[in-house]
Amino acid sequence: MYCIKCGVELSQGEKVCPLCGLKPYHPELSENSGEKSYPTSRIPSYETVNKQGILFLITMAFLVPIAITILCDTTITGSFSWSGYVVGGLMLAYILVVLPAWFKKPNPVIFVPIFFAAVVVFLLYIDIATGDEWFLSFAFPAVGALGLIVTAVTAVAKYVKKGYWYIAGGSVLAIGGYTCLIEFLLYITFGFKTHFPWSFYPLVGCVIIGGTLLVIAMSKPLRRRVQKKFFI
Repeated sequence: MYCIKCGVELSQGEKVCPLCGLKPYHPELSENSGEKSYPTSRIPSYETVNKQGILFLITMAFLVPIAITILCDTTITGSFSWSGYVVGGLMLAYILVVLPAWFKKPNPVIFVPIFFAAVVVFLLYIDIATGDEWFLSFAFPAVGALGLIVTAVTAVAKYVKKGYWYIAGGSVLAIGGYTCLIEFLLYITFGFKTHFPWSFYPLVGCVIIGGTLLVIAMSKPLRRRVQKKFFI
């Protein structure tokens, strides 16, 4: 008996073709009769890796240096001072890399704002620890605006099935506007001022690139030609 799809020889009563996976059917032959026409695989089967166990070990790998850092700081200086920066950096890395892996299907629309919120909290701690006053006038609006942009782009890219050219063009334009915001925040917070706004240069570049992407998005023949030319 042979497979009608790939032509490989099958033993009598074979339920599935070992080559293509097609299920053969022959009413005149009984199942489980005859010997297999191919050798049994001798590759040892390994147990499935326990994802939760690996994530637990990674979590412990983060907790150990955190505990050692705090212990060294409190022992040497007698207070919780420089270790806060180390702990905050490790926590940000954990939230960005490890935390989403605990979930079967992590939603980036949820975890992106969580990460930016953690960055805001960390910067607030640095502002309080150093006694400066740059958080409300610079760090919070800068990180908050960037978080809104990234979250919006992530949400649109995830839930909108079409219009990727519009998303790309809008994202580039938003980046250009963000550079202007950063220069404005630097000026009102630190008095940073130049004879000619430096944000003008990235803004012009972003407007040109973003506008080009939007034109391609609005012109169907042009869009198809670009996709065919660059294999997009």
